[in-house]
Amino acid sequence: MKLVNSTAVISGGASGLGLAAATYLSHVGAKVALLDVNAEHAKQALTLLPSQQIRFYQADVTSDEQVCQAINSIKNDFGGIDLCVNCAGIAPAVRVLNKSGAACALADYQKVININLVGTFNVARLCAQVMASQPLNDNGERGVIINTASIAAYEGQIGQAAYASSKAGIVGLTLPMARDLASSAIRVNAIAPGIMATPLLLAMPEKVQGALAGNVPFPQRLGEPSEFAKLVGHIAENSYINGEVIRLDGALRMQPK
Repeated sequence: MKLVNSTAVISGGASGLGLAAATYLSHVGAKVALLDVNAEHAKQALTLLPSQQIRFYQADVTSDEQVCQAINSIKNDFGGIDLCVNCAGIAPAVRVLNKSGAACALADYQKVININLVGTFNVARLCAQVMASQPLNDNGERGVIINTASIAAYEGQIGQAAYASSKAGIVGLTLPMARDLASSAIRVNAIAPGIMATPLLLAMPEKVQGALAGNVPFPQRLGEPSEFAKLVGHIAENSYINGEVIRLDGALRMQPK
């Protein structure tokens, strides 16, 4: 896929890894649709992005109606969808049993699964529907979907039962979705980032950041959101990457805590 003049939908695009992907894609000439529930973050993000070909669409990724309406608006505004990058997600730390031995609230677990996994599937399926109706591009494909997993899918730590299982679901979704959409000439991949220097992590004390970075074999630092964004670009442009989950973690393997 050629990124120049392509249209990319980025869920969670108003902050963190999503904003990094939006920044990179707009720099290389793509048109970007920011799909996010937080209008205030989106307003701030639009002041940072370099291109005029960027629009914000407010939607809760867990809502069939809201996402459907947003995707239809994006199709009408831009003429189609070439790339879908799913970055919307939350990462609360909750143990299965608290210190008193009481079970965590089921609603807390369900919320993480609904946003991280169901929300990813919701946006991906509706973008795929638009992509499948489009003519083949010069590379013989109609679109690319890139979902965001996590190394927690493989080595979830204490307190990450909900988050890790939501990301493991994205890992498990990758190959069957790629196979489902192969006949429509749509590729599906996922990125599993390690410890990334997102605003949430950078708000932690420097001592904590240093301890986290010290666990990374090489390079011994936090991952840069721009490195995630560049990988998004490479996956989009490399037509033979399909059905794959790529770790982006400096060879980090997470310990239990």
